Amino acid sequence: MKQDVLLSGKSSFKIEVPYKLLETGSGGPKPLILYLHGFGHNLERFREDVADMMQIKAFHLFIQGPYPIYERDRNRKVEDWGRAWYLYDGEQSQFAKSLEVSSEFIQEIVDKLLLHIEASRLCVLGYSMGAYLAGYFALSRWKHVNELVMIGGRLKTELFEDREHNYDHLHILGLHGSDDRTVEAEPQKKSIATVSNWGAKATFTPIDEGHNLSSAYLLEAIKWLVKRGYKRF
Repeated sequence: MKQDVLLSGKSSFKIEVPYKLLETGSGGPKPLILYLHGFGHNLERFREDVADMMQIKAFHLFIQGPYPIYERDRNRKVEDWGRAWYLYDGEQSQFAKSLEVSSEFIQEIVDKLLLHIEASRLCVLGYSMGAYLAGYFALSRWKHVNELVMIGGRLKTELFEDREHNYDHLHILGLHGSDDRTVEAEPQKKSIATVSNWGAKATFTPIDEGHNLSSAYLLEAIKWLVKRGYKRF
């Protein structure tokens, strides 16, 4: 039987994505720290994981990844499912496209919030999957980001090789576990060296840990931010 396609196309599907803004140290302008969780985390779980960061006087912005990870065991409600930040099938073009879509989404939230708070600077802190996105966000939106902390991820510098680089103002800390079996440390070390050649003040710091986020990573991040002028309680 002959079948004629009369019409095909694409349409947007709306999904609500939560975010939460906290403040430590009342009154006056202070840094804004944006937190991007790892694969399978969500806003509330990641907020608990990085509780040590609350000793920094800042606005703390937590955004949840837009892509829910379906849980077949049905032990948790949908709002408690883990989330992902981007869709990756091994193709670099798809990866770059998805990173940009998520970065646009994040930028919209940040721009909206900046109308209501006095943020003196912006730091992006990402872990694992969130670290990949944090790195892309910082390099693609270099006018807005002052500090970048990447834990257990890698800067995708190959996506920016043909672009004009204006990273002299950007300070980057790459934290990586020497026993990380999920994301190898050496590619991150090389990417940190690359972006340093582009003018960024970038440091690679190995930690005697695995891939799992631990207080050792956070305490190293806090120490680095304090050296950059951030205040702690």
